[in-house]
Amino acid sequence: MVNTAETQYVCGLKKEDFQTTIDGKKTDLYILKNAKGNEVAITNYGGAIVAIMVPDRNGNLSNVIQGHDNIQDVINSPEPYLSTLIGRYGNRIAKGRFQLNGKEYKLAINNGPNSLHGGKQGFNAKVWDATQVNEHAVVLKYTSSYGEEGYTGEVEVWVAYSFTDDNELVIKYLAKSNKKTIINLTSHGFFSLAGIANPTPTINDLECQINADFYLPIDETSIPTGEIRKVADTPFDFRQMKPVGQDIDADNEQIKNGAGYDHCFVLNKREEGELSFAARIKEPHSGRTMEVYTTEPGVQVYTDNWADGYKGQHGATFPRRSAICFEAQHFPDSPNHPYFPSVILEPCKDYTQKTIYKFGVEE
Repeated sequence: MVNTAETQYVCGLKKEDFQTTIDGKKTDLYILKNAKGNEVAITNYGGAIVAIMVPDRNGNLSNVIQGHDNIQDVINSPEPYLSTLIGRYGNRIAKGRFQLNGKEYKLAINNGPNSLHGGKQGFNAKVWDATQVNEHAVVLKYTSSYGEEGYTGEVEVWVAYSFTDDNELVIKYLAKSNKKTIINLTSHGFFSLAGIANPTPTINDLECQINADFYLPIDETSIPTGEIRKVADTPFDFRQMKPVGQDIDADNEQIKNGAGYDHCFVLNKREEGELSFAARIKEPHSGRTMEVYTTEPGVQVYTDNWADGYKGQHGATFPRRSAICFEAQHFPDSPNHPYFPSVILEPCKDYTQKTIYKFGVEE
């Protein structure tokens, strides 16, 4: 079991800095450590990942995920989704409206004219129950009540984090509903493979590959137009490794609509639901790499286009485009696009998802 008497870890975080009570529920910090001595730190407030300590090519450990070093800063973060869990519906739903069984549901509007990441108080702003805890894994549970943020059905959600000896952060999701509803869960990790610093370096030199022949164009409010467009001959072609910054400011309508990359890539899959390669990044200065594998049909790639230098862990600052997100998920606004993969959860069915972030080094 985790040694709760130990308050100082390799990541430099202290459990007591994450301990408080919110609406009668206690928050805490959970440290996962593998045989190599590397660490992942998670708080049950929003399921936020607040540290991932992995080595560079010289063996030096650094934190490669953006977050905060105490619970109050997590709660009050200028970026409310900073490396948190997202639900009930990750990404956007146009005008906060969708139909189910002929009935229209109206969701909380919190992103221009649309509903984003579950509404005004999504899963990122909830205290989850830690149901299982050991030095390698933690399972968080949350029950979303009927009508929460406008969604139908009472939904029970379990999210299991584990950290393997191969430096794989594995996130498994399970959800059950008592009524027909929609669901789209993800983790919104803000990855900075160079290591967080003051200031944290930009991702312009980060080399990136995405296993997608198609992506979803968006309108000026970041809602999919409905088209599924080829990446070939566009700034969205990451089928071979290239620097993230190469086309991030291209004279392209889609780049302008997203203020950079903030688009869902349609992952190449042999069969629905298979766990397969989604993306790979390499930070050339440190040699750190990260590979993403997921069962989901898409991955929202976000290049941290709106950060303004706010403060994070241990005095680090996060300028614009100092992180990249790979949000494994179903497509944005799927309830309003019948030919997108379905996000409907029936009361007799389980929602499951698995995503792996595997960290390594290259010379």
